[in-house]
Amino acid sequence: MKALVKCEFYFMILFAALLFTVGTVESDDQTELSTGDTTQMTRKPTIMILGSSHLANPGMDGINYKMDDVLAPKRQREIEQLVKQLREFKPTKMAFEIDFSRTAEINTTYQDYLKGTYELKRHESDQIGFRLAKQMGHSKVYCVDYFRNYSEEPDGFFPKDFDWDLVSPGKFAKAHNQEHLMGQPPTAEGEVTQDADGTIWIEPEEYEPITDMYRRLNQPEGIRADHQEYLRMARVGLGDQYPGANWVGHLWYTRNLKIFVNLTRITESADDRILLIIGAGHVFLVQQFLEDSGDYIVESPLKYLNGEGL
Repeated sequence: MKALVKCEFYFMILFAALLFTVGTVESDDQTELSTGDTTQMTRKPTIMILGSSHLANPGMDGINYKMDDVLAPKRQREIEQLVKQLREFKPTKMAFEIDFSRTAEINTTYQDYLKGTYELKRHESDQIGFRLAKQMGHSKVYCVDYFRNYSEEPDGFFPKDFDWDLVSPGKFAKAHNQEHLMGQPPTAEGEVTQDADGTIWIEPEEYEPITDMYRRLNQPEGIRADHQEYLRMARVGLGDQYPGANWVGHLWYTRNLKIFVNLTRITESADDRILLIIGAGHVFLVQQFLEDSGDYIVESPLKYLNGEGL
């Protein structure tokens, strides 16, 4: 959980922050997303969330599983089998953990892939998303993340003189002997290493087939454990200082709530069957928002990962 710290109005409570973000007006790029009203549907569209590791090893999380090269022939065969199993869900739309502002760019790349002029990279959006979208005959794909490096992209939300320490739980934890509240490596057999910037890597001791990895990542107990790590980090702070709660409330919850909103904006019909591929740490909150909205059927990927129906 690498905290890309930054937020304003640290004294706002979490609920107020969430209400604010729902009403926030996005950039013109948001026109790539529809404004479908799911609340008026008599039947409900279906969404399946596939919690994923980042196959390209970008090191963007605080705790990362180190993947061997997914372009290797054996891994490619495993991915082809995984896609075959996921195809049984019969998705009508593919959604990715990529900022929505990149929708046009990603679809240009997808069109090149359809034409045979683009070779798939290591990202899960390519290896799983593009493959499956092509097999299902989709003309486009969807980017639904809301991800900003606020120090480089203030987005009009933060004053130039904002005190970033207010939302820097890692820095505060290190200075106040609260590092035990930061992300802890899950129970796993493998070598655990830590980079100078605090990023934790777990390199499995034994080879794990791709489908087995996805089956492990999408177990309910693992999804809840990931969420509990964020709630633990929220406790970082002392007295009237709440850097952990500020980061979790203002950034993490806000980001996942906007992912939920973006999913509603690409929903056009009760017949939609959307497959969202996203980092496993996001699954708990996005699923909670979808279920609590009452507007969707949320289907588990485990049936397909177990090969049922093939």
